[in-house]
Amino acid sequence: MDNLLSQPDEMLVDLYAKGNNEAFDILLNRHKNRIYTYIYYVVRNRDLTEDIFQETFVKAIVTIKQGRYTENGKFPAWITRIAHNLIIDYYRQEKNENQISNDETEADIFNNKDLSEGTIEDILVEKQIHADIRKLVKALPENQREVLIMRYYKNMSFKEIADATNVSINTALGRMRYAILNIRKLAEEKNITLTL
Repeated sequence: MDNLLSQPDEMLVDLYAKGNNEAFDILLNRHKNRIYTYIYYVVRNRDLTEDIFQETFVKAIVTIKQGRYTENGKFPAWITRIAHNLIIDYYRQEKNENQISNDETEADIFNNKDLSEGTIEDILVEKQIHADIRKLVKALPENQREVLIMRYYKNMSFKEIADATNVSINTALGRMRYAILNIRKLAEEKNITLTL
């Protein structure tokens, strides 16, 4: 571990890509304060900061593990750019959800599907999707199922999950990543559609 602490970021990324999870723990500890502070400075909301912070490192893990990280000697700039893009995505989504259209075709609120109650068919399809998701979650390995339930159903942060399961944040993030990948794979194998 001490030997890893002295390694530059790019070497740690390379080691992590080859399966050394301690290398990512060091990267996370090395950059977490700066990234967290940057996100908080922009969004000014602790809960939102925590969510974007966690999503930033999940995205980094996925990118590195998929071999899509290109070494350019600037890991801090790369991880900050991921956080920045996620912040922009969040505000775009907020704007779209809160925007009232002036378009005459959407002006008639009594004839707008988005504002109407779902049809019985929509309700049945949604119930089926929820039932399918419950089956897929039950099929996951125990450690992946536990993290997924804590994150999505109990709304716990990855730090809280790590503390509750007695593992590092990196391990909790990794288990979540594999849980999502396994659910997608199982859904594809069983020809299950998970969207309305």
